Amino acid sequence: MDLTSALLAGPRAQRAFVLKVCLGAGWQLRIEDRSALCVLTPVRGDLTLRFDDGETIDIAVGEVALVRGTDPYDAYDDPAAPRLAVIEADGRCYSPDGTLLKDQLALGVRTWGDDPDGESVFVTATYAESNEVGSRLLQALPRATVVPAHLLEWPLVDMLQTELDRTSPGQDVVIDRLLDLLLMGVLRVWSEHDAESGLPSAGDDDVVRAALAAMHHNPAEPWTVQTLAGFTGVSRAALARRFATVVGEPPMAYLTRWRIQLAADLLIEGATLERAAREVGYASAFGLSAAFKRVKGLSPQAFRDRAGEPMLVGQV
Repeated sequence: MDLTSALLAGPRAQRAFVLKVCLGAGWQLRIEDRSALCVLTPVRGDLTLRFDDGETIDIAVGEVALVRGTDPYDAYDDPAAPRLAVIEADGRCYSPDGTLLKDQLALGVRTWGDDPDGESVFVTATYAESNEVGSRLLQALPRATVVPAHLLEWPLVDMLQTELDRTSPGQDVVIDRLLDLLLMGVLRVWSEHDAESGLPSAGDDDVVRAALAAMHHNPAEPWTVQTLAGFTGVSRAALARRFATVVGEPPMAYLTRWRIQLAADLLIEGATLERAAREVGYASAFGLSAAFKRVKGLSPQAFRDRAGEPMLVGQV
């Protein structure tokens, strides 16, 4: 697994709410759902996002936008149009006067709006949360990113729209997989074409790339700078210098942070402290606990308590 693949493994479609929105001309929506990440692509009719600080993002048909973070914004085809609805957390929808909208704008399974044949049709998927590894990706993303249509290699938007328009066995799973692919494809294009993407990268340095791949492929290996240098075929000093220059921190500091992020996800998923320690390369639960607290500022128990899960010790 390369670094980008490992980072992109964070958000998963199983945590996303997917909807096709169909609206007549002249509309405006207020988005206050506080989602961690939103994927948005117009199918018919361009649209604009406007954040409260005045930043606007135009999204054309065929383009895919990623909106990161919890900042509220307006989405519209006409900035002077009356507000149709306010979208809050968990998909709750209200009219401008505060009336809860339940079935008034439902147009069928996974379809919502005021006109099924409207001039504006777009697909939106919101991720309520991300895991610890995925959080590195979210931190790297700008608040809003638009990927031009001509840079997308796969016809995933069309395929996703087709699935949203039909009812077939296994449809939920197919939509999840298509959404995963769409998000991964957009993020890959963004990381490849944005020199300031913020994702740690080995660039053209084959030695650093090999070291990163080794750490990501087998984080439980007892890596040292010396063993990584031997693996990559350079001296210890050369690896340390090149790694710090390219990645921005020493190899062991990077490996420690990566292991703790992996361990955090394992703990959230229900792994015991002992199992998490084994899988990420610590000899004991005590060793992982000490490193965890040093990196994250709280113990594994406190971290899991905050995530709402009981800590299991000694039970796999």
